[in-house]
Amino acid sequence: MDDTGTTVKIPGEVRRIVSLVPSLTESVAATVPHALVGATKWCSHPADLDVARVRGTKNPDLGAILRLRPDVVLANAEENRPSDIEALRRSGVAVWVTRIATLEEAFASLERMFTHACRTDPPGWLAEARDAWSTPWEGPRRTAIIPIWRRPWMVVGRDTFTGDVLRRLGVDNLYAGHPERYPKIPLDELTGHRPDLVVLPDEPYAFSATDGPEAFPGLRCVPVSGRLLTWYGPSLVAAAGELRRALS
Repeated sequence: MDDTGTTVKIPGEVRRIVSLVPSLTESVAATVPHALVGATKWCSHPADLDVARVRGTKNPDLGAILRLRPDVVLANAEENRPSDIEALRRSGVAVWVTRIATLEEAFASLERMFTHACRTDPPGWLAEARDAWSTPWEGPRRTAIIPIWRRPWMVVGRDTFTGDVLRRLGVDNLYAGHPERYPKIPLDELTGHRPDLVVLPDEPYAFSATDGPEAFPGLRCVPVSGRLLTWYGPSLVAAAGELRRALS
């Protein structure tokens, strides 16, 4: 069964994989690159990825996917639409769906994905990532807001992988208790909280040192790589150290 509890009939040998999730694409490319035959246009890592593109995560070209004759399609419950997943399954394609909201879920999900959906041993980089995140935070804790969009302003809310990553680094999301996962919040409310940090990832909105900090005068703004903060894959090996340095 995949992360959603759905039974997926995977062939005994998997030779052709299509990934509809950028972080899973990077994970497969770093582990069984010969098996990866298709990915979305948003799959940007590795930089030299040379596979068929099947449009985006929210509007995949189902016909193009079927023509690639995949043994399995890798998807995610948050990033991909249920209607696309079901359409592929009705066409006879095995679709393995991940559901990840914490680091521990990421480690467990990736291990199961490689073992059952990709029919290969879990990679060495996954053990390295576990080790990199094994040391608990012992310093002072700080508060933060994490904008992900502007016009309108949207922030990270409850039950997110991003929130758990920051929590493991001693940073508490002020909107972790919000009913929504990505709520729209007026800017004056965000600034009124006076958080210790404003964490500005460069995706999905491309926040940077010159786009975003000007909206939060008097607050410490920390632009970070969205890949380090939101992707679950090989980037987790370096993410712990790089994010600690950026947030310190």
